[in-house]
Amino acid sequence: MAGHIQDRWYKVETGTDGKTVKVKTDRYGTGMRYRARYIGPDGTEKSKSFPDGQKRLAEKWLSAIEADMSRGQYVDPSASRTTFRQYAEKWLATQGGDPNTRASTESQLRLHAFPYIGPRPLGSFQPEHVREWLAKLEENGIRGPYARTIYANARAVLSAAVDDSYLRRNPCSARTVKAPAVEQKRVMPWSVPRVFAVRAALPERYQAMVDLGAGCGLRQGEILGVAVDALSFDDDVLHVVQQLKLSRSKPVFAPPKGGKLRDVPLPGPVADALRAHMKHHPPVEVTLPWGTPDGPKVTKSLVFTGPLGNHVWRTSLNEEAWKPALVAAGVIPEPKTKEERYAAAREHGMHALRHFYASVLLDGGENIKAVSEYLGHSDPGLTLRVYAHLMPSSRDRTRKAVAAVFEGAYAPRH
Repeated sequence: MAGHIQDRWYKVETGTDGKTVKVKTDRYGTGMRYRARYIGPDGTEKSKSFPDGQKRLAEKWLSAIEADMSRGQYVDPSASRTTFRQYAEKWLATQGGDPNTRASTESQLRLHAFPYIGPRPLGSFQPEHVREWLAKLEENGIRGPYARTIYANARAVLSAAVDDSYLRRNPCSARTVKAPAVEQKRVMPWSVPRVFAVRAALPERYQAMVDLGAGCGLRQGEILGVAVDALSFDDDVLHVVQQLKLSRSKPVFAPPKGGKLRDVPLPGPVADALRAHMKHHPPVEVTLPWGTPDGPKVTKSLVFTGPLGNHVWRTSLNEEAWKPALVAAGVIPEPKTKEERYAAAREHGMHALRHFYASVLLDGGENIKAVSEYLGHSDPGLTLRVYAHLMPSSRDRTRKAVAAVFEGAYAPRH
């Protein structure tokens, strides 16, 4: 058995005759009688007290400690008393990567996890506590992808706590704990007339953005960050190596999403549109930090710039140019008054051009691996999950193959 049991009501003394006898201590009859003591893996002594009559329970507790140590599942009792919030704040401080992502994670935990499960000691977590918390989120109207992201962040905290021996098992791993449901919506790509109607309705200095989105599949940040040296007109290639994004509300240059650099075929009409654009709106050198607001300064000759000669602000582009173009093309309704804001149009943002690009490639018979590479996805499986329903050529091949078999079987009978 790990450690030993100390009886604080009695002590053993050696009499004059050399025999040992038990005598009462000054604590006899008061407080907890038994103290189970052992040396933890970190070399420090740990203990837990038990009342009179529970020596067997103390021995059982020590035996469990010994078994956990031998299985590598030992959890320091003092660590298990650390609350979810205390540990989450320590965990957040160690997270690197994109500062925007880190700030978003901190905000979600602070607003939606700490008020409910923040004070709970890690060692006391049970699956029911996670289920109750998720039910509370839904009751408060927090559902769908946002709720799933909040849950994923809390689960990541608990997984790290398991790795750091603050608790034995992640309660989110229980079969009865289900992540918030997300309604799976099929991507419905724009029609060709809609794409060019929106293009025609944009201010002239922004129209070639549609060509890059619909003709090369770039994300909005990648379009805003396209520099002259990314265009290889001789090779008909566009090098997607950076984006323009906000980090802590400040503009920065950064690698594309996921750090995935890629080369995309540059179709002739898109190249012509870019040449014409740069003739009327010469590129401007813009200097911004790289990666984070305090990153090293880099200078890029940007293809797209605002009316005042600086980089394009995403929010201004969306509200002052993109949404009015959506109204003009009949995609969203026009506000009834000057004070009324434009309707929410998340599914009709510039990302819709990227969906259009994918649908054109798949309809043209391009393989899913190539489409995934051009879109900058992490793996073709993701591309397939999003766009599998946009592969009519596959369905046509299936119909023709099956029809050929049946027609061949029926032919001799006729």
